[in-house]
Amino acid sequence: MSDRYDPAVIEPKWQAYWERDETFLTDETSDAPTSYVLDMFPYPSGAGLHVGHPEGYTASDIVSRYLRAKGHAVLHPMGFDAFGLPAEQHAIKTGAHPRDTTAKNVATFRRQLKRLGFSYDWRREVDTTDPAYVRWTQWIFLRLFHRGLAYQDEITVNWCPALGTVLANEEVVGGVSERGAHPVERRPLRQWVLKITAYADRLLADLDGLDWPNSTMTMQREWIGRSVGAEARFDVVDQDEAIEIFTTRPDTLFGATFMVLAPEHPLVAKVTTDAQRAEVEAYVDEAVHKSDLDRQTQKEKTGVFTGGYAINPVNDARVPIWIADYVLMGYGTGAIMAVPGHDERDFEFATKFDIPIVEVVSEDGTPSDGPLTEPRVAPGVAVNSGTYDGMTTTALKAKITEDLAAAGKGKQRVEYKLRDWVFSRQRYWGEPIPIYFPVETDGDPRKGDPATIDFSHPIAVSEDELPVRLPDLDDYQPGEDPAGVLARALDWRFFQRDGRWFARETNTMPQWAGSCWYYLRYCDPHNDEAAWSREAADRWLPVDLYVGGAEHAVLHLLYARFWHKVLFDEGLIASPEPFTRLVHQGMILGEIELSTYKKGDELVSAEHVESLDGGKLRDRRDGAELTREPVEADQTVKRGSLLVLEAHPEITVTSRAPKMSKSLGNVVNPDDIIDRFGADSLRMYEMFMGPLEATKPWNTDSIQGVRRFLDRFYATATRALSDDPPSDALLRLTHKTIKKVGEDIEAMRFNTAIAAMMVLGKELAALDAPPRSSVEALCVLLHPFAPHAAEELWEHLGHPPSIQRAPWPTFDPALCEDDVVEVPVQVNGKVRGRVTLAKDADEATAFAAAEGLEAVASQLEGKRVLKRIWVPGRIVTLVAK
Repeated sequence: MSDRYDPAVIEPKWQAYWERDETFLTDETSDAPTSYVLDMFPYPSGAGLHVGHPEGYTASDIVSRYLRAKGHAVLHPMGFDAFGLPAEQHAIKTGAHPRDTTAKNVATFRRQLKRLGFSYDWRREVDTTDPAYVRWTQWIFLRLFHRGLAYQDEITVNWCPALGTVLANEEVVGGVSERGAHPVERRPLRQWVLKITAYADRLLADLDGLDWPNSTMTMQREWIGRSVGAEARFDVVDQDEAIEIFTTRPDTLFGATFMVLAPEHPLVAKVTTDAQRAEVEAYVDEAVHKSDLDRQTQKEKTGVFTGGYAINPVNDARVPIWIADYVLMGYGTGAIMAVPGHDERDFEFATKFDIPIVEVVSEDGTPSDGPLTEPRVAPGVAVNSGTYDGMTTTALKAKITEDLAAAGKGKQRVEYKLRDWVFSRQRYWGEPIPIYFPVETDGDPRKGDPATIDFSHPIAVSEDELPVRLPDLDDYQPGEDPAGVLARALDWRFFQRDGRWFARETNTMPQWAGSCWYYLRYCDPHNDEAAWSREAADRWLPVDLYVGGAEHAVLHLLYARFWHKVLFDEGLIASPEPFTRLVHQGMILGEIELSTYKKGDELVSAEHVESLDGGKLRDRRDGAELTREPVEADQTVKRGSLLVLEAHPEITVTSRAPKMSKSLGNVVNPDDIIDRFGADSLRMYEMFMGPLEATKPWNTDSIQGVRRFLDRFYATATRALSDDPPSDALLRLTHKTIKKVGEDIEAMRFNTAIAAMMVLGKELAALDAPPRSSVEALCVLLHPFAPHAAEELWEHLGHPPSIQRAPWPTFDPALCEDDVVEVPVQVNGKVRGRVTLAKDADEATAFAAAEGLEAVASQLEGKRVLKRIWVPGRIVTLVAK
């Protein structure tokens, strides 16, 4: 064994041992308590891991190693979410098959993960592109299809011809694709849709039993967006048509002074008059090129009057019908009653277009003296509402909804923001949807002969024919045909059976599909007869701890919960929810950058700088454009809480930590950090940076701190040790550290656990012959954080490997209690000193000791003590005058 800590030698040695020894194979048979600890698996990009990836993986690995040491059977797997657009884009550029690119990227990720010493059971690895995995993804789709939860619909989508696929609203910015800035248009396409709305109430209700971050639960609730309101019918003037609206504020119906239809609403063409038709059609054409997200977030409200009118069902008033792109066809009915007196968007719109604004809710039932200068959105008492005047908002909502129903003009209704999940993608690199359709043809459609596909009669692929595999293509270029790239693979698409022609579905599944159920496959990854056995699912589910980024707070988690509930209803699993406890690791930013600003050659202090859209900067005093100038740390000095230029102390310097990105050139590769410091130092640094959930800036130089700790403890543990029991003080510190580290791991407070180990390590290093018992205890505590170093030291201390099999040390609660305590002494609200007292000291002893402190006595000199307060073990407070 080397006499110095050399991770370049130690870490490969133990990684090879773990693989030979199969140290982390999942215990499938024992009666030990089970724990399922899961990471959100990565997309294997060509860039490999960056230092942000190991943060969450290290946290889950610490918990997994800790639980094994506590006697648990732990399932801790890893895999790869490997379908996706980047691999397809690479194929388009290079001609390389996405399968080959993906395999290469997966190999890189796997190598890097193993190099970090994570205790994954690699025999359970899954890859969502593996045909053996695709088979069961398609099988689950068929479960949805047979339950009526997968259906086809004409959906207006964001179609990007250049990318050859449909984009989510979040992937469209300013009318172009976020990736590549390609033009995007709104057009109706035949799409497969999953009926997630059928589970909306359960998805909402079952959040209550989960141990998830409050912010994530809130985002899920808001995304589902359950609201109770009323449906009301506005008859169109001079037409046999009616416009249905949904509102959560039926109490404001008397204030509806206009209506707004979404540009895509089917009644737009019917209600538009000839005089307004050209203007309306131009507006509709313009709206086609905007995503729903753009339409919702644009600051300026736009719209066009159709020329048509509708009848308000509560007062028979004629209200003009407008179209505006801030109303979306996908929410509610695609039409709204506009109440500008009590809705901010409607108020802005009415003000811009000079539409009447009527107050129908006031604070106390008294109408305002003059016109409203801003909308009143709070509930109150009805005014200008006919016979309903004087009713409270709550009472009026119920009454007017009841009256609408009685008159046949409306009813109570529950609405959701949640929309059914558009599941189709017009891409190549995804799971084929296992559906085919009848074809009418007089020739051979594989040769390009004319054929008519009957999309109204979808047929499920037989389960014994799964998986439906992707064909090999020579050209992955997307085309303008929304049927997708696979439509060009005629020999694959068309086939005959019993003399009849059929056509395969050419849409593929979204990348979300494989990640909706991977945690289930981990339970039974080598089962060829089923996606998982009920026995395996019952042993491991639900997942006890799920660790991953907050960017998945809505879609992935919502979709996975939806599939899980469907599978629960199928009787395939016993738990109604997949993930019991969820933890989000914080983002790791790039290194802190210091800068000041210039206007020409003139330096400008940071407090005068205003940031504009697009990254531009200007002087808030005169509007002049500014440039950012980088500053080195040794050019600055502290002035109070501010950082200023040493040569120009009047110029304040700013510090910022930008996101890591290839474009900024600040991405840190973990391979480089491991080469320099070792994997254990990287693991410990990322856990020591701050609370796991916090956003933190990276600082390579700061890794030296944890590396010095490992160097020091390695030196301590490898010198002559004493077999004598530790001193009373060291014994107490050892037991306190055991207690602290265990509790902190369970609460995932890893930074404070490391701090506690550093304190014990420093005490041991100061001794000529540290006691073996304390050194061994610290070695076991260190193992989940720095497993390679701990394994090496455990072997040196005379124990057979692996340290993972060593039981977690126990502590004596009595030894964790101090006989004495140090408490602050406060005089007139300010701490003037600290005094050491017996833990059970009475107040007379506490006051005497406090007033005997020189610093306290000087504060009391010439004064009368009016009040003395003793909070046992906490603080002494004196009030003097």
